[in-house]
Amino acid sequence: MAAGKGRRLRPLTERYAKPVLPIDGRPVVVTLLHELRAAGIGRITVVTGHLAEQVESLLEPFGVRFVRQPVALGSGDAVRRGLDAVPALVLGADTVFTPGDIARFAATPGHAIAGRRDPPPSPPHRYALRIEDGRITKVLDDDPVNRLAAAPLWRLGEEFDRALLDDLGGPPYELAEAFQSLIDAGESCSTARNSAAASS
Repeated sequence: MAAGKGRRLRPLTERYAKPVLPIDGRPVVVTLLHELRAAGIGRITVVTGHLAEQVESLLEPFGVRFVRQPVALGSGDAVRRGLDAVPALVLGADTVFTPGDIARFAATPGHAIAGRRDPPPSPPHRYALRIEDGRITKVLDDDPVNRLAAAPLWRLGEEFDRALLDDLGGPPYELAEAFQSLIDAGESCSTARNSAAASS
């Protein structure tokens, strides 16, 4: 997902799309593409929106598919536009993970959400992820002592019902809501805790 406006990085993101900004000297979205390729992911769709031309021009040599999100209506809307098959990984294009984390996460069976302790939860931008007995029970936990935040990395398992994306309340339409619907319906969602992540 590379469509957001990057409001927290203004005024920088009024001129540059957030995914093209560098972390460790390389555009964050390019690092993600290298990690996806290293994980054996061949078919990649990039959902663009704000300053889409910058992202598309940078990534055109990688042979990825582009889908536009004309209005930023949330992560659920971005996934609805870009999803063409399951299982699928969904990543925010503004975070770099420790090398190998994406490959390990891709091997996680079923539905999953990556968790991280740094940066910690900071609502409303990043809520905590409640884990009980090794399973996610609440995607948006408002417990102030819970220090585990969701990372922008999700796995939609083989059983993921695309209709969940069509039934989201909103706008905004958020992927977290779809995952909570799965959990509330009795589906199992696991978490994979990554060792480190840097967000632009």
